[in-house]
Amino acid sequence: MSWWNPAHVGLATRAKLADIGHAARLFVRLVTLFGPSMRRFGLVRDQVHFLGNYSLAIITVSGLFVGFVLGLQGYYTLQRYGSSEALGLLVALSLVRELGPVVTALLFAGRAGTSLTAEIGLMKAGEQLSAMEMMAVDPIQRILAPRFWGGVIAMPLLAAVFSAVGIIGGYVVGVLLIGVDPGAFWSQMQGGVDVVKDVGNGVAKSVVFGVAVTFIALLQGYGSQPTPEGVSRATTRTVVVASLAVLGLDFVLTALMFSI
Repeated sequence: MSWWNPAHVGLATRAKLADIGHAARLFVRLVTLFGPSMRRFGLVRDQVHFLGNYSLAIITVSGLFVGFVLGLQGYYTLQRYGSSEALGLLVALSLVRELGPVVTALLFAGRAGTSLTAEIGLMKAGEQLSAMEMMAVDPIQRILAPRFWGGVIAMPLLAAVFSAVGIIGGYVVGVLLIGVDPGAFWSQMQGGVDVVKDVGNGVAKSVVFGVAVTFIALLQGYGSQPTPEGVSRATTRTVVVASLAVLGLDFVLTALMFSI
């Protein structure tokens, strides 16, 4: 079969390695542009507002309903063992360790990641990036870097909002609707959640997820074909690749954090 032709396999492997090299060079360039981006912080601030503030509604509503579900499921599970007072601890640990960073990253990829990919892809299709290069303006420094660092800053803030709203949702269901003792709810949470190991690990996860999702969105937009079909395919790839990257990184980070 022609598909097994060694020349075709070698050509496909070479193309994949070239794509990986291009992505690695772009990532290193974006990281090294941290200083210049911070010196023009107005551009980064605008992207934090665009990516974070416009994603706040879906993050808040999702966090509230996730807290509702955790409150219900957690109560009926703990009630079997006579530990319903530990509902606050269960809700808080589930949110700050796992659900907060992971669900926020998935929602961030669907809301902000697709927006970034479509924006960069349309700029490329409209030859705006090429026009900037002709005017001796580096599009990576002027367009991509502020968006990259804006996403990295916005992601942990959104994860914190998600976790806080989720805890409030668990309190509403567990204490106000079911009747768990409010003192036990808060005291168990405060006594069992470690700031460094639990909250700190959640923040570290959210930062890594922010880097991954924002970079994938920018990479797909910057490398898209300058056609409407190319931009639409790049937007779809952003959601798929970013979601898989978040889930894979979550497993790796969880394994590393619990092994330390």
